[in-house]
Amino acid sequence: MLAEVFLPATYAEGVPYDTFARLRAESPVCRIPEPAVGPWPSGPGYWAVFRHADVKHVLRDAADFSSHLGATQIRDPDTPEDLEFVRAMMLNQDPPDHSRTRRIVAAAFTPRAVRALEETITARARALVASASGEIDFVELAADLPVWTLAHIMGIPDSDRRLLYDWASRIIGYQDADYAGLSTADIDALSPMGKNSVTQRPTTLTRPDGRPMNPRSQAALRDMFAYAHALADEKRRSPGEDIMSRMLAGGLTRPEFENMFFLFAVAGNETLRNGIPGGLLSLLDHPAEFQRLRDDPSLLDTAIEEILRFWPPVMDFRRTATRDLTLAGRPIKAGEKVVVYHASANRDPAVFPGPDRFDITRTPNDHVSFGFGPHFCLGAHLARTQMRAFYRELLPLKITLSGTPVRLVSNFQNGLKHLPVHLTR
Repeated sequence: MLAEVFLPATYAEGVPYDTFARLRAESPVCRIPEPAVGPWPSGPGYWAVFRHADVKHVLRDAADFSSHLGATQIRDPDTPEDLEFVRAMMLNQDPPDHSRTRRIVAAAFTPRAVRALEETITARARALVASASGEIDFVELAADLPVWTLAHIMGIPDSDRRLLYDWASRIIGYQDADYAGLSTADIDALSPMGKNSVTQRPTTLTRPDGRPMNPRSQAALRDMFAYAHALADEKRRSPGEDIMSRMLAGGLTRPEFENMFFLFAVAGNETLRNGIPGGLLSLLDHPAEFQRLRDDPSLLDTAIEEILRFWPPVMDFRRTATRDLTLAGRPIKAGEKVVVYHASANRDPAVFPGPDRFDITRTPNDHVSFGFGPHFCLGAHLARTQMRAFYRELLPLKITLSGTPVRLVSNFQNGLKHLPVHLTR
């Protein structure tokens, strides 16, 4: 049943790699239905792309496959206003607008800033792992590093960094009841701008007509944007050495700043929050490879690339056809949705010999977990730095599963909600 490729519940049981393999061989570009899911209405369906070469082609060709027309999530934005809002995000722009915004962001990541970040990330990872022992939920432990890193990058007070965790949970985990309404920040400990933002949080995510509110809309994220503007005002009054201050000085407009804050708070958070625990589970599921890495820590860089291939934090992204065209022999009409499956491309046997084998020495490793083309992830180096710092600290420990891992219900993020482990020094 092709609908399983779309349904979020499918991924709560695991990524359907067997289905991907069959479709890569039999129908590498095929039509997938969008049935209703809970309160979310059905959609028009989309073209799914499963082969590595076709995925890279779609991601590279912004002229034929636009990020801007319908944005980059499978579900269409609910209203013209919602679409207009997300279109201002760098992730949902096409060249040349995308190129301009990307230059502003890239200019903020100076070599000096990146070197300083690497040192602070290493120290934070060491402190986190040193504080953990015995029975723990590794997802909670790992989630701290990307949130702390983002707070450091954005110049957010330490007291407010848990807000980043909650905002990302609501946005990315809206298909999962455990994440959709998550609120873990200690309100009493928040800064004044943090406390004010909490008062702006919508009391309901249901629209007046009874339909659910788009979790990525300005209305649903009123509290996050209230905080973003308060932070921006403070940075303009007293700019610091943080990257957010440098980006504001670089000429971001108000809508661009709003959407850059959104992108940092979510994309820079969830990728690592999913990727670090997913990587540990991959190592635990392959104990011989884990021991191989312990015996030779110089393999860490190639191991991280294999983790990214084997457990891609983001499973898919959408584009929209700009004209009538043909892809892998399939006629696609202008305006139709085209969704590339990174998780399938990363297991394409035409590119990866023994694609279901976890091999920490695999090279070359042309995975697409950070995308490809003009939208290749700007934070890829930062993500690798955090993974390297965390796993390096874990290598001397004895780590065993102490319960059943629980997966996130999402057809977009390849996440774990719980990973119970026992750590022994």
